[in-house]
Amino acid sequence: MALLALAGCSGKAEKPDNPGGAIIRSSQDPNGLRGATLDQPYTMPAATLTDTSGNPFNLVTSTKKPVTLVFFGYTNCPDVCPTVMADVASALTKLDQPTRDQIQMLFITTDPSRDTGPVIRKYLDRFDPSFTGLTGSLSSIKDVAKAVGVPVEGMQKLPSGGYEVGHGAQVIGFGKNDKANVLWLSNAAIGDLAHDFGKLVDDNQ
Repeated sequence: MALLALAGCSGKAEKPDNPGGAIIRSSQDPNGLRGATLDQPYTMPAATLTDTSGNPFNLVTSTKKPVTLVFFGYTNCPDVCPTVMADVASALTKLDQPTRDQIQMLFITTDPSRDTGPVIRKYLDRFDPSFTGLTGSLSSIKDVAKAVGVPVEGMQKLPSGGYEVGHGAQVIGFGKNDKANVLWLSNAAIGDLAHDFGKLVDDNQ
């Protein structure tokens, strides 16, 4: 069944921006991936962002592990982002260390004006110090997000005077060929995440 909307941190549903016309489907194979599979895979864009140490990070050449997980979010997100990050971290702890070592988690901020490198690093360390945090210009981040079907709305002012950032809340799984055939929505079960992360590693040896 096609999934027509993805929830973002703005608290409302977002229609996924699928520039390649990818159709998202739930797997019907109990022995296969439990996430939402893509009829047309996303390709990792060869874009260069900046890591939390201030070094250039190319999404293709700097991702050395067989499996790369990508999530767009921001450190001031009140609910969805910390839940997803905690769920991913918990799922990874269910894998044996050799399997876990084959997976790289990328957190790409959608709020670069507030999320400096040190801010992102401190945030990610709450979940897993091995997670890689990336920032860049908002236009560059939006271009990367669009290429992998993630809507990013930018700033939305709040009555309090602050702002939130509307964005898709899916985690996208890339293999060693820099293609993604699966994603997980923000309500994915931790057990399903762990199962799929392990299977992606097995499939990309």
